[in-house]
Amino acid sequence: MPPGVRLVQKVSSTRVFARIAPHVVPAMDRTVHRLTRGRVLLSAQMLPGVVLTVPGARSGQLRTTPLACMPQPGDGGPGNWILVGSNFGRPGHPAWTANLLAHPEAAVINWKGRDIPVRARLLAGEERAGVWEAALKFWPPYAAYQARIDREIRLFRLDAADPVDAAEPVEGRDGPA
Repeated sequence: MPPGVRLVQKVSSTRVFARIAPHVVPAMDRTVHRLTRGRVLLSAQMLPGVVLTVPGARSGQLRTTPLACMPQPGDGGPGNWILVGSNFGRPGHPAWTANLLAHPEAAVINWKGRDIPVRARLLAGEERAGVWEAALKFWPPYAAYQARIDREIRLFRLDAADPVDAAEPVEGRDGPA
């Protein structure tokens, strides 16, 4: 575990962090990611991260959002990724979750500087319960987030859609999130 992770976990579990972080962390991540041409994602220094690009649920315009993820290794391929719709423990579901629900086949992630088309699937039932337990071990503050809200935090599994196209750039990547 990198130095300072426990401190960051403690701070990120607070309500103050939940009010401030959604306005600061994604903006910093998007800027640094764009300036480094996909090579650096600041929040990924603490947790693995992807930049998700998916059409908006209502507008259809591409929306780009940096997110923490739980990478799941595959058999020789990129595997899959788990995304946790915690919204820092705030009441509403994050917008990117509605976008994935509306367009599960149209998402692309940037993972370690590579664009990878993915298929998203909302997890439910026993599968969700198992992944939730893994998520709590991966990032314990998720338990504090869930305890603060009435909604169930959405979990998505992203599977690589077409490894042949995994290096293709995504048009409109730098649009608003």
